[in-house]
Amino acid sequence: MTLRNLDGLFQPRSVILVGPDRLGPGALAVLIRNLATGGFNGPITCVGLDPAAVLPFRTVGQLDDIDRAELAIVLSGSEEPAALVERLGPKGVKVVVFLARGYDEWSPDLVTATLEAARRYTIRIIGPGSLGVSMPHIGLEASLAVKPAAKGDLALVSRSAAVINSTLAWAAAHGVGFSSVISLGQKVDVDIGDLLDQFTADYRTRAVLVHLESIWTPVKFMSAARAAARTKPVVVIRSGASRDRRMEGATHSSRLASTDAVYDAAFKRAGLLRVDSIDELFDAVETITRVKPQPCRNVALVANGRSLATVAADHLEQRGGAVGMLSADTIERLRPLVREGKLPTNPIALADDASPETFAGAIRAALEDPNIDAVIAIHAPNAFVDETAVAEAVAEIGRAQQKKLGRKKPIITSFLDERPETPGILHAAGIPCHPTPEEAVGSYGHLVRYVGAQERLMATPPSLPREFTPQPDVARAIVADTIADGREWLTPVDVRRLLEAYDIAVVPTALARDPDEAAALAKPHLANGGRVAVKIAARNIAFKSDVGGVRLGLADIDDVRLEAAEMMERIAETHPNAEIDGVVVMPMIERRFGVELLCGIADDFVFGPVVVFGRGGTAAEVIADRALDLVPLDLNLARSMIAETRVSRLLAGYRNRPPADRDAIALTLVKLSQLAADIPEVRELDLNPILADQTGVVVLDARIRVRPLSGRAGRIGNPRLAIRPYPKEWERELTLKDGRKALARPVRPEDEALYPDFFTEVTPQDLRLRFFAPIKDFSHAFLARLTQLDYARAIAFAAIEETSGKMLGAVRLHADPDHRTGEYAILLRSNLKGQGLGWQLMRLIIEWARADGIETIKGEVLRENSTMLEMCRALGFSVKSSPDDESIAVVTLPVAEAAASAGRAAE
Repeated sequence: MTLRNLDGLFQPRSVILVGPDRLGPGALAVLIRNLATGGFNGPITCVGLDPAAVLPFRTVGQLDDIDRAELAIVLSGSEEPAALVERLGPKGVKVVVFLARGYDEWSPDLVTATLEAARRYTIRIIGPGSLGVSMPHIGLEASLAVKPAAKGDLALVSRSAAVINSTLAWAAAHGVGFSSVISLGQKVDVDIGDLLDQFTADYRTRAVLVHLESIWTPVKFMSAARAAARTKPVVVIRSGASRDRRMEGATHSSRLASTDAVYDAAFKRAGLLRVDSIDELFDAVETITRVKPQPCRNVALVANGRSLATVAADHLEQRGGAVGMLSADTIERLRPLVREGKLPTNPIALADDASPETFAGAIRAALEDPNIDAVIAIHAPNAFVDETAVAEAVAEIGRAQQKKLGRKKPIITSFLDERPETPGILHAAGIPCHPTPEEAVGSYGHLVRYVGAQERLMATPPSLPREFTPQPDVARAIVADTIADGREWLTPVDVRRLLEAYDIAVVPTALARDPDEAAALAKPHLANGGRVAVKIAARNIAFKSDVGGVRLGLADIDDVRLEAAEMMERIAETHPNAEIDGVVVMPMIERRFGVELLCGIADDFVFGPVVVFGRGGTAAEVIADRALDLVPLDLNLARSMIAETRVSRLLAGYRNRPPADRDAIALTLVKLSQLAADIPEVRELDLNPILADQTGVVVLDARIRVRPLSGRAGRIGNPRLAIRPYPKEWERELTLKDGRKALARPVRPEDEALYPDFFTEVTPQDLRLRFFAPIKDFSHAFLARLTQLDYARAIAFAAIEETSGKMLGAVRLHADPDHRTGEYAILLRSNLKGQGLGWQLMRLIIEWARADGIETIKGEVLRENSTMLEMCRALGFSVKSSPDDESIAVVTLPVAEAAASAGRAAE
């Protein structure tokens, strides 16, 4: 379903409580108390409940006595919910919340019947098993929560009543308020994706707090989460890792891609910040909303006391942070501030009784050091120093930072005296304040991880690679033949052919059906003093080494023949069900400085294909040094994966070992990502080991498992991807009437730099016709909304002039969350009217909508914009007046009928 009717949850004009009461003793009293104290201004009516138990609210005997209501709170649990929804529909109910004291779950048949009834009236369902909902800004407290939600600017959503209650109790104790609190329960209809879409547009919500255990609509979730994270912080807790399914699969990559690790990767790609506790939840929000997030690798630590500074430095390095190297100028500035006779170093240790001026001076010097990205300042109580004065001195720096143009380096503090006024002084200046050094360092960690997640969010990997040219048709044919033969595992020869189709360097591989053929295949490799490896070729043996199916370093033909014979005979005896095809013969690749790595593809049950990287070898799962990310990848994302692992330090080189070619490794990961995107039938893939050194990479062993595709149809691209790649295949060459050439391509985030110049070539009148109001300020936030797209729900094409590289025009289409209706908008340089560019861009957006399964294109056009209305009519749009504003025309195009109309349209 869509966001339709969720206004009945967030802004209901009337509420009904529907009995009978099946909540159990005391629950109704809690609900009535919360509703009565909330202060909701609209009517609240109780149906089928004891009048004495629901005072002061009006009661009626049955639903027939109700004329209209928008929000229904159901107390009867799972008692005939479908029939109840059918009765609520004619009353104008938009949202139904099925309450429960604890978790409640409907059977699949009950869910289906209830949703069918709800769809007939476009009613939205929350629950079953919901603790209720709170909308403090309108005084609606329709919940069984232990504490009412105070008014504030945080949105909280969870399926768990226990998490809701615990979070509200913590918030009440710490003076934290909410814009919305929603307990989802079973999530049969309204889910986290729906609510993230709602919170994105809610001006009252500064940040979103999410608790979840599982996601069942990954594309919807990722699309909504990425849209929300582009506008405000989203902090998430995921519980349930201990109950996740055991790592399954027949490859190292699949076994390393645990469920929780994939969720973690998904959160990062969506720009979400993951935390592990309720304390961290609120601390993270406070940090990333008070401090402007930005890359901050090198930290300066300032403390009144060396031991305190050292504790913080130790904790920082344990969490992966770096104590920055101070510049020579900064060291000179700090000399008069540090302890007498001591050389200033980082951490910057001041005297225990350092004055407010000294403490602030050290912070200021560190902030102005070009080598320092952030400052963590720690102040311990001292009998000879006024802590409030120190806090005021630090706050003055914060206020100056806020007024400063350009980069503002973060300041995070810890004041251990815990005077009640100290945090307020610092918070007012935009400086987080914590009671311990460890929490201050943890706050810095939130900042770093949030920046990393935002960088991943902005990545737009292309659907077609720029760095290499794959042969997907060759690979598809190999996979199709394997599936047609009823097999899941590619033969060793087919594995090599498929990898070569994606330009992945692999050791030459040949299959021998018997020992004599093995000897013959080995002969050319042994002729010049080389050596070979012999490995068993058996489709249903997952790990060859585990069954003695690998022999390395064979230098004699007779040894090859003997080892092949013994291997095939032994494994046939010990594994009688093994489907043995023979043995694989390959030359030994020996590189003095080679590092064994693992690169692979795993198939996650929820998020689809993921790419895995880590330390290779037979002990890869035991070492468990791995990183993973969702498909698609680009080189920057691949490099980030490599940097997350411990083996990356080995790849950096040391002593006489030269650094490995990281770019070659990263490119291999991108190639695997492209393979997974192009061929969704590939479910498991191991390149293990893949040998990397300063000369590049080569695959020594590989296995690939395939299965038929059973996914959604009617959308562009691979239906198993949770994130849609940049649709490079939709680039088009355009020709204007005056002969100028332009490239129409999907908009990317880096196109923000093209828009300011573009807008200077659009007249104020044309801007008003496009945006329905005069536009004078093109802020970063405004331009980001135009260029930072989630291709799963929105597309924009920019026409770039071939000779100048300037943008000539742009058209966009933004789909509703149900992906049935899309709203278009178009804008051209004002001096290009009559050149046919607008027609070509409109046809392109219609072509996209048809391919992407969008049924209807809509738009709003000012009545005075006669040129646009004329083009819309020619393209087949119907034109009607807006019911809300006669000066606006609503244009509508059924996409299925667009082809003929577009073809007849005259330019």
